[in-house]
Amino acid sequence: MAKIGKRLKKAYENLDAMTAYSLDEAVKIIKTRAAAKFDETVEIALNLNIDTRKADQSLRGMIQLPNGTGKTLRVAVFAKDEKAKEALAAGADFVGADDLAEKIQKGEITFDRCIATPDMMLVVGKLGKVLGPKGLMPNPKLGTVTPNVAEAVKAAKGGQIEYRAEKAGIVHGGIGKVSFSEKALVENIQMFIDVINKARPSGIKGSYLKKISLSSTMGPSVRVDLTGFSN
Repeated sequence: MAKIGKRLKKAYENLDAMTAYSLDEAVKIIKTRAAAKFDETVEIALNLNIDTRKADQSLRGMIQLPNGTGKTLRVAVFAKDEKAKEALAAGADFVGADDLAEKIQKGEITFDRCIATPDMMLVVGKLGKVLGPKGLMPNPKLGTVTPNVAEAVKAAKGGQIEYRAEKAGIVHGGIGKVSFSEKALVENIQMFIDVINKARPSGIKGSYLKKISLSSTMGPSVRVDLTGFSN
């Protein structure tokens, strides 16, 4: 534990927690202060002026990051016949119907995204208690219940991430690795913020975006200046 304490202390050295840095500066700080022996994930957290108890302010959706996440997503697809072949050709890791449902019921969940064709929802619907709590239940609003399974698989494999507002109005997500170039991280962050800004509920009064923070897995949290990000 002492080693972790020293590492964190060094990571926060000469860093003012109250200062809001430009996006370029913040990314540079995150990259230079990541000292773990593995490729740390870079995370973004947005504090929003929303009330998630109101249905129209419960934000949830997908973001296609231009430079991916640096993580290999494992994708399961519920499909039959031609659609099953399309999913496999697109790079799906697991494809099936009742056989796949049986494995999931037994607790064999070794995937990060679950996609289904509309005709398979009678089978998938029975898995709600298993997939729902893990955030894996296919959802038409998220594009994971779709006849275009190949497109959905390619999107998942190509850096698409899901976002969801938590009770306190915070939306966060992994937007890359510290090994990414500063340019790649900045582009991913800008896309993330742009999508969340566009998802602004119509009933919001005043400022929508209250705070932006960046951090890495084992590194410090850095505030980002809101200037330039419309809210």
